[in-house]
Amino acid sequence: MNMKNKPASFGVPDLGPFYHGTKADLQEGDLLEPNYSSNYGGRKRANYVYLTATLDAAAWGAELAAGDKPGRIYRVEPTGPIEDDPNLTDKKFPGNPTRSYRTKEPLRVVGEVLDWKGHSPEELQNMWDHLAELKRLGIEAIND
Repeated sequence: MNMKNKPASFGVPDLGPFYHGTKADLQEGDLLEPNYSSNYGGRKRANYVYLTATLDAAAWGAELAAGDKPGRIYRVEPTGPIEDDPNLTDKKFPGNPTRSYRTKEPLRVVGEVLDWKGHSPEELQNMWDHLAELKRLGIEAIND
């Protein structure tokens, strides 16, 4: 299915392409589904699966995911409606400039991005410090 032909019926007007950053080893055709342990925070069951239309946001996902495997970024296609990710759009970045979304429907892996650039060690450390502060404050991702 080519998502470029389905923007309005899938919830948001963003045409993508869409990406998912993770440390999982996935293959073309695999489905990423909600209701599994999250790759972040306290590893609670995730009610959503997350995607983005920017390689930068996908790189953060790949770099910050739990596990000791290398980060990976996959091109994905939503199989159902997507919505703005309130973890970013409602609090930090009104208007969704990060083009970050979530869905309760599976994402289909359509390929892997091999030539992405990660963040500098300083940027990563700053983000880890920020996440540690959020944890200290008891702030966890929205997962309603």
